[in-house]
Amino acid sequence: MTLKLSRVDLWTASIDDRAGGAADRLEPLSKAGANFEFVFSRRTPEQPGTGMLFVTPVKGAKVIQAAQAAGFAKPHNIHSVRIEGANKPGVTAMVARALANGGISFRSLSASGIGGKFVGYVALDTAEDAAKAVSLLKKLS
Repeated sequence: MTLKLSRVDLWTASIDDRAGGAADRLEPLSKAGANFEFVFSRRTPEQPGTGMLFVTPVKGAKVIQAAQAAGFAKPHNIHSVRIEGANKPGVTAMVARALANGGISFRSLSASGIGGKFVGYVALDTAEDAAKAVSLLKKLS
């Protein structure tokens, strides 16, 4: 199996946990020309009434400026790896097992398969873990 691996900057913003909370943060970036490959939001049960929004990529001066104005930032404690490959049965389990066998505990793993292709994102705590994840996953190729 051939995997395309890359480190990516994940941008995050706090959102209000209400109808339109995510849209309010995303629209300014859209108007600036953002073209996201990954968007994920979730409630933050430890902070009732709020949620978190994660996006990538944030590219170009206008989009970066809009992101910062909308409350987005690149967190220093989340390091992400993008994984792309053929959509085959068990591919996500193989990724998770490779990371586990390498002693990596990740913050999150998300993946989607469409047709013959899958794309996944792994969020890790340190730059060292992200580099190690890339090295481990290259061995699957």
